[in-house]
Amino acid sequence: MQRLAWFAVAGALWIAPAMAQTTFTPRDESPEEFAAGAGRDETFYACTACHGFRLVAQQGMTRAQWEDSINLMIRRHNMPPLDDKDRDKVLNYLEAAYPPRAPAGRGGWVNPFAK
Repeated sequence: MQRLAWFAVAGALWIAPAMAQTTFTPRDESPEEFAAGAGRDETFYACTACHGFRLVAQQGMTRAQWEDSINLMIRRHNMPPLDDKDRDKVLNYLEAAYPPRAPAGRGGWVNPFAK
């Protein structure tokens, strides 16, 4: 009986991480907390389908780098592709609201997604 209980607990612990990954919900974030601009809401909801928006707001990239990042998420992480109109809105917003930042010097912040 004790052995059966051990297998039940082990099985639950093995399955829990997989279940947690499929039930992601952004923490208490709302579009209004982030830089105002055309396309903010569309960008917020496109990004928070998979991760918190603070991750996006911490980045600073050129339009080409934002586009590469979106392409990577579509290719590697099964992000649904945006139609051309929405993609343009999202890229316009990201380019304006979160442009590249200068690195903070030797050993300073470097965007891991930038090429």
